[in-house]
Amino acid sequence: MKVVDKLFNWYLSVNALPYWVVLGMDILICYLSGIFVFWLYYHGAVALGNIALLTKTIFMYMVFNLIGFKLFRTYSGIIRYSSFVDLQRVGLAMLLSLGIAEAMHYVVYHWNLEFVRLEGRQIAAMYLVATIGMMAFRILTKSLYDVLFNTDKGMRTLIYGVRDGGVGLAKIIRSERPCRFLLKGFISHDPSIKGRILMGTKVYVADDKLAEHIKDMNIQAVLVSPLQNEYFRNDQKLQDTLLGLGIQIFMSSGEKEWKQDDDYSQVQLKEISIEDLLPREQIHVDMDAIGRLLRGKKIMITGSAGSIGSEMVRQIAVYEPSELILIDQAETPQHDIRLMMHFDWPEIKAHTIVASIANEERMEKIFQTYRPDYVFHAAAYKHVPMMEDNPSESIQNNVWGTKVIADLSVKYGVRKFVMISTDKAVNPTNVMGCSKRICEIYCQSLNRKINGQAGSRPVTQFVTTRFGNVLGSNGSVIPLFEKQIKAGGPVTVTDPDIIRFFMLIPEACKLVLEAGTHGIGGEIFVFDMGQPVRIADLARRMIRLSGAKDVKVEYTGLRPGEKLYEEVLSTKEDTLPSFHEKIRIAKVCEYDYEAVNSQIVSLVSLSHTYNDMAIVGKMKEIVPEYVSNNSKYSVLDRKDVS
Repeated sequence: MKVVDKLFNWYLSVNALPYWVVLGMDILICYLSGIFVFWLYYHGAVALGNIALLTKTIFMYMVFNLIGFKLFRTYSGIIRYSSFVDLQRVGLAMLLSLGIAEAMHYVVYHWNLEFVRLEGRQIAAMYLVATIGMMAFRILTKSLYDVLFNTDKGMRTLIYGVRDGGVGLAKIIRSERPCRFLLKGFISHDPSIKGRILMGTKVYVADDKLAEHIKDMNIQAVLVSPLQNEYFRNDQKLQDTLLGLGIQIFMSSGEKEWKQDDDYSQVQLKEISIEDLLPREQIHVDMDAIGRLLRGKKIMITGSAGSIGSEMVRQIAVYEPSELILIDQAETPQHDIRLMMHFDWPEIKAHTIVASIANEERMEKIFQTYRPDYVFHAAAYKHVPMMEDNPSESIQNNVWGTKVIADLSVKYGVRKFVMISTDKAVNPTNVMGCSKRICEIYCQSLNRKINGQAGSRPVTQFVTTRFGNVLGSNGSVIPLFEKQIKAGGPVTVTDPDIIRFFMLIPEACKLVLEAGTHGIGGEIFVFDMGQPVRIADLARRMIRLSGAKDVKVEYTGLRPGEKLYEEVLSTKEDTLPSFHEKIRIAKVCEYDYEAVNSQIVSLVSLSHTYNDMAIVGKMKEIVPEYVSNNSKYSVLDRKDVS
């Protein structure tokens, strides 16, 4: 069978069946159609007796056919991939040729040339039969190919989505060789088209009976139309049905937002990961406007080798900055960034520097040498349990490092300083969150000092962006759960009620760029993170998605400093609207720079004593709303009772 498959594939390919052969088949069909029509009108004996003259007449009309074939290129398609568009081209070509023939046959006979005189209706019949024959040739060839070689080797498949995206996807999978998917039907939410036939298969509605239909048809895979990605992500009931049945789900890969008139032949399908299933709305950002601001500028990114920093490098590099100054103290990941810039953007002058932002002398030299226009500050220690055990490092890196970069930005005339913060800075319950809140306070107070004086010329504008967890970041729960599932479990969750907000790294970075380039200074921008996700539900869905059996979820209790519910201050009561529907401005208490600066200098000095209790006590003094949760530092929150 493989030999026959290869032979048939070769025969119906462009190499074995070139354009002139397809054209020759069409000419033969037109010739036989003329003979057939003449035979219908004058019967066999007359037709055979005038075969030479009849052949001459048909080939005279063939000249008109060739005009239509040439204009509509009816011979340019690969026969086995014929579609409605190819049939439409044949119909239009023959209609044009018929019009020319009907007009010209009076002229030809007026010259008294030796041709069989055909009536107008006979000519029309000849072209109609030829059109049907040419279409039938294409349909039968394609059908024969599909019947002979669409065997049960492929996965029995349904497509989610019935309009252009779904039909386009269906055409792609039917033309794939080797065949990966066997189309057995479509899934829709529209009950009015239930049971309709589309591309020879049935349309099923996503209702309570869908699971039964899937079992009866032995469906193995569901492909999601590129136009239905967002709807599918938000249909958790359908997802749970499919995952519960062990169905493999495939979606279009990449970040492209597909539109109705796109070329779906470019769709690349990948099996879904848990990130693809989390409900979220499409985020639209005017990246071209951002690009106009950044193009040709010197951009510094701290923490450039981290999850957020590296994505920002990729997104900014697209807009051709004059230079990128990339800073990170992690040598190996920074080397990866160096290689990425060398191979993907060799035309951009990129300086990949291994250094700590807390090294004031080193940072001074870097600013003095490169003098950046924009600074995106993503460098920070971020793991809550680690910082709970190492508050001195949290202060020396997060707080002092931010102060160093911010002060140097002012000194060397940086236009805009964008700090990336976290939802854990809102009413912090842990050391890491409090350290980031102190960073926010310092940047906001510094902006107020240098830009708030009457009549002063704007200097550096300080903007803070605050959002929750990003999917796929280093240290997120998803890689941990994947590792635990592969090991056979258990999957550990701290509390059955713990919830978190999630956002994709590229989406978060787009909003950072949008907020950073449009902010005027002093704002703390809060991102709309969508609907929160219960971590226990996330774990169970990952287990179902993996197909693993008997993997249990175990609860281990909240870790030191951990909250059940993260806050981002995204409610309308706590925020003001901004230039983007997904970005709001937090209403927070403003601080005097001199007082804040004095407290931070004292805190940094105290951090070098490595006295955890004293350090955290000072942090609580600076941020009164910092109340420790499930932590040894909770003792510092107790009030003396008289």
